[in-house]
Amino acid sequence: MAEKKATKEATPKAAAKKAPAKKAVKKVEVVINAENVGFKAGDVYQALATAEKALSVKEIAKQAKISEEEALLGIGWLLKEGKVKDDAEKIALA
Repeated sequence: MAEKKATKEATPKAAAKKAPAKKAVKKVEVVINAENVGFKAGDVYQALATAEKALSVKEIAKQAKISEEEALLGIGWLLKEGKVKDDAEKIALA
């Protein structure tokens, strides 16, 4: 009698290898209060003062070592105070 050959079945391991790997998204929780937002505004201001040129939100966040959300909070504070201005989709000191 002829023996049957074992066929490869899709195992969970094999299926997992075929699916593209997902990047782990780091969720940042931002505490919104006057003190914290004020500190972020100071970080943004210092980053812009150091750069001496207009920067994008991403560049500000990287230079200030804060998240983009925190950079936006700081930029909002500084915009309201008139200390920064938007310059062709970048932020510059006023």
